[in-house]
Amino acid sequence: MVDSRVAGPGTIRRRRECVVCSQRFTTFERIEQTQLFVVKRDGSRQPFDPAKLLAGLTRACVKRPVSRAEIERAAVTIEARLRNDVRDEIASGAIGEAALAVLAGLDRVAYVRFASVYRDFQDADEFTRELERLDAGRSSSRRGVRRTPVR
Repeated sequence: MVDSRVAGPGTIRRRRECVVCSQRFTTFERIEQTQLFVVKRDGSRQPFDPAKLLAGLTRACVKRPVSRAEIERAAVTIEARLRNDVRDEIASGAIGEAALAVLAGLDRVAYVRFASVYRDFQDADEFTRELERLDAGRSSSRRGVRRTPVR
């Protein structure tokens, strides 16, 4: 191999030289990702579709102060977490929980909107319980933070 450089996302361009005739040629290497399958609640399986995840996050963030870039970054973060799990099948519930974890830090209203559809809320009390759960998670994560007074 004579030279190697990045040719694009997930692609490496390599210049090589034949050891017999010394002729140079180029090869391209691409990262091959295994297909991730979603196991639905009814047991059926279908290929993971990042567009569906992005659409769900976008619906939850409608008329909220969340930019398109933040929504896309959240979708990429969720997909990366799912792919890092090193399994070729993932339960649909794990996708929903991962989305809720990201939305909790992004926008509370978007979080509750997504949770209401994902967890199939039937009455207003479920909204209240979800908000209490969200607030409890925030306060427990803040307990470990020591604040020093500014002088």
